[in-house]
Amino acid sequence: MGKAADLSEFDRGQIVMARRLGTSITETARLVGCSRSAVVSIHAKWVNDCDTSSRRQCIGRPRIIKEKGRWRLSRSVQQNRRQTVAQLTAKYNAGPCASVSEHTIQRTL
Repeated sequence: MGKAADLSEFDRGQIVMARRLGTSITETARLVGCSRSAVVSIHAKWVNDCDTSSRRQCIGRPRIIKEKGRWRLSRSVQQNRRQTVAQLTAKYNAGPCASVSEHTIQRTL
């Protein structure tokens, strides 16, 4: 059995509004035409994240070094080309971004 298609943004909005207006889970599922578990998960995602978008289109793990971090890293390399990977990692981890390993820095370069 294959995966079901994602609900449209309109359907997700309908679920959130119906639940906010006090409609039960079963009635909301019947209104939108989806399963009760879909209603529960979409509403919980809205309550926790204030977002209902699906990550299904994204493939793989999200990158730890975002575009701005890659820009910072390339600027650091341009300033001093003789830095080692360990020095670059220490300098990158001293910044506001999440800490990364030397291997991640090396792959990014």
